[in-house]
Amino acid sequence: MKNIFIILIAMVTFSSVAQQSITLEECYRLVTENYPLAKQIQLLEDQNKLDSEVLANTKMPQLYVDAQATYQSDVIEVPIPNSNIEGLNKDQYRATLSVNQLIYNGGITDASIKVKSAQLQTKQKQVEVNLYQLKQQINQLYFSILLSQESELLLQSKKAQLQSKLSEVQSGIKHGVLLPASDKVLEAELLKIKQQSQELLSNKIVLIETLSDLVNKPLDLSTQFESPLLKVPLESQLNRPELELFQFKKEEIASSESLIAKQNAPKLLGFATGGYGNPGLNMLDNSFQTFYTVGIKLNWNVFDWNSNKKQRQSLAIHKDIIDTETETFKLNTNIKLNQQQKEIDKIEGFILSDLEIINLRKEVLQSADSQLKNGVITSSAYITELTNLYEDENTLLKHKIQLQLAKANYNIIKGQ
Repeated sequence: MKNIFIILIAMVTFSSVAQQSITLEECYRLVTENYPLAKQIQLLEDQNKLDSEVLANTKMPQLYVDAQATYQSDVIEVPIPNSNIEGLNKDQYRATLSVNQLIYNGGITDASIKVKSAQLQTKQKQVEVNLYQLKQQINQLYFSILLSQESELLLQSKKAQLQSKLSEVQSGIKHGVLLPASDKVLEAELLKIKQQSQELLSNKIVLIETLSDLVNKPLDLSTQFESPLLKVPLESQLNRPELELFQFKKEEIASSESLIAKQNAPKLLGFATGGYGNPGLNMLDNSFQTFYTVGIKLNWNVFDWNSNKKQRQSLAIHKDIIDTETETFKLNTNIKLNQQQKEIDKIEGFILSDLEIINLRKEVLQSADSQLKNGVITSSAYITELTNLYEDENTLLKHKIQLQLAKANYNIIKGQ
């Protein structure tokens, strides 16, 4: 007996461990981590790193190799009588190595890197916004699965009640209290329940498979979907990722303004060139020579026809556009929140009515049960009252799930 008891405990323990469970919050987390779009966050990070390195390389010395061979139809001649100066060859050769070093450019490189960083934040936040919008789809699937679970339990309760009543009716027929065909109606109703159960099962399988694909996690009929305890937050402040996206867009504009302000700054370069050619720098020496030049170069665009100013004005208009988009989003979101709150209040009212209706239905069914036992009514009349109670209980169940869904959607709209 002791060994059997240990084996039973082990089996129960294994069963409880093997049974997988999942919560609504876990589904939210999984979809933001595993949905294919989520990969873009890291890809954008990698892309920005490469772009920033390219910009930073402009501060490094730039090396250029140049080589050429030419043949000229004419060359410079020195018209000095009796001089020993040889004329230049018509075929000329030249190979050079040049080095350019940026000394000063007004901070354009650093400003460009900051613009890239601001663009990265905006793009990554846009990905987060797109992923966040999947949460309402998760809500719909998750609570539909919960409704299937609870509906199946309710259907099994009705089935057990009918089976119990079938046994009583068959006993009544056997003792001549009830009509011989009274049990057939109950048996037909049990077959209907079997069909309804199969339909519920089929729909639940589709819902679970869809949710499994969306969150990229194996889920099946053995998975236990936990019912969440949802509360509607009292604070009025929105916490949507779209608001952060609008702010990042404005920061990106500010970075672009800083870059544009530096574009007309003077640029100072140092350069050096070494080479080998015929002729060299001495045009009077008609032979192969080595040579070099070093120097600095200043480049300054002192007048750009107000292009720089107009670019900044355009960015200021863009910032105003983002402000209008932000206000529009807040307005539309608050309207949706108000509508969702009205939906929550309506469903809560329905639930109160459902409870009153069910209490009345139970009293009617109790009376019908007594009448059936005494042969006053038929099995059909009893099934009618039982079905009425079941439908009202199912309506209550739907309203409870709808209330949870409405609260979950409210939290998503608000950004909780």
